[in-house]
Amino acid sequence: MMFKRSITLAAGLAVCSIASVQAAVTAEEAKQLGKTLTPMGAEMAGNKDGTIPAWTGGMKTIPPGFDPKKPHLRPDPFANEKPLFSVDAKNMSQHADKLSDGLKALMQKYPTFRIDVYPSHRTGAWPQYVMDNTAKNATRCSTEKGGVSINRACYGGYPFPIPKTGNEVMWNHILRFVGHSYGMNSTSWVVDSNGTPALSSNNVVQEEYLYYDPKRTEVDGDYFWRYKHKTFAPARMSGEALMLVDPLDPTVQKRKAYQYLPGQRRVKLSPNLSYDTPSPGQGGAATMDDAALFLGPQDRFDFKLIGKKEMYIPYNNTKMVVDEKNCPTEKVLMKNHYNPDCLRFELHRVWVVEGTVKSGVRHTSPKRMFYFDEDTYGAGLGDNYDASGKLQRVLWMAHLPAYEVPAQSSEGYGAYNLNSGVYVVSNVHIGNGMYPIAPLDAREWAPEALVGEGVR
Repeated sequence: MMFKRSITLAAGLAVCSIASVQAAVTAEEAKQLGKTLTPMGAEMAGNKDGTIPAWTGGMKTIPPGFDPKKPHLRPDPFANEKPLFSVDAKNMSQHADKLSDGLKALMQKYPTFRIDVYPSHRTGAWPQYVMDNTAKNATRCSTEKGGVSINRACYGGYPFPIPKTGNEVMWNHILRFVGHSYGMNSTSWVVDSNGTPALSSNNVVQEEYLYYDPKRTEVDGDYFWRYKHKTFAPARMSGEALMLVDPLDPTVQKRKAYQYLPGQRRVKLSPNLSYDTPSPGQGGAATMDDAALFLGPQDRFDFKLIGKKEMYIPYNNTKMVVDEKNCPTEKVLMKNHYNPDCLRFELHRVWVVEGTVKSGVRHTSPKRMFYFDEDTYGAGLGDNYDASGKLQRVLWMAHLPAYEVPAQSSEGYGAYNLNSGVYVVSNVHIGNGMYPIAPLDAREWAPEALVGEGVR
């Protein structure tokens, strides 16, 4: 009797396990990649109106003036283009189907807010090994444990080029290719409702996607990404350092977060630096998982894939990093919002995902909408709603082509709080572009290394 009950229990667990695994696409479906779909799974063809071009390989040509010694200041390949039109509160009804609720709310609230829409360019391009691994991932990669983790077969490419669920789209965003190992000068500003900007952090950042190591065929260990920065400004934060390491399976391994605070003179674990904890580097104006539209484990939300549509999103924003003459810091940080003159929008197809907080779990934004660019999963928009269903925070993320990698560097990021009138922007000023670096030695990723790096 006991034996029979054990078999029944085992069978039940097996059914549950199978049910929690989202299978990969069939080999027949995967054949679309490189034919009707791009190597990353976007629609190869343009749209019927001719306002979205066909993807023809992305941008790999290096524009004149590129200095390999200054890759963070890449020349703008579209510097001579002018906006096709602008959208603001006066004409937003004509473009309503291509605007997120967040953009509409900003237009209605601030008469000076607008978006300038430029010709669309599908600049997304990747190294050959990333495209090859993406093709392999199509049939070998699957989600597990309700979508919050992925199996160990996934490696070195977008995990789900033909996504079927919201979790798969979120994984494509989290594992979008920016480069294997790179550095960046990251600057964040918080602008209060009176229009007064305050430097919230100036950091030197180093990031490494273990998942994209071209010398390997699988992830070394249980983590796919590690990040650290040391802070130089403002003066009250100078000397601080932070390290984050994110796992493939957050149900087994949690995010590793370490902080070094000069006043305490020790490295401490900071497990609370995740989910909806206010981000210390952004003055608390955004949460930890607001970064880059969404960053962190997916286990607190149910993610529903709504579908795909055409929308205006920030795109090809080299201008915000290199145009020191027309877009200096003192000009871009306007009262209520970022200067529209310095942020480029284009029409692109986006994946729409709705996030709803799970039953029994809390989050300050229990409902979230995401709009991810179909080509790169980097650029896009996000709308955060509070518990009453009211739109409370509007997020945006821009990218620019790192043509020499090639990659799409997801850099500029912003969040508008509609209730307080405060907004934050990160990585949108001169000299903030990413640059490839050699992978750091393992000793430099040890928590103890933060001590030496954090000394003033």
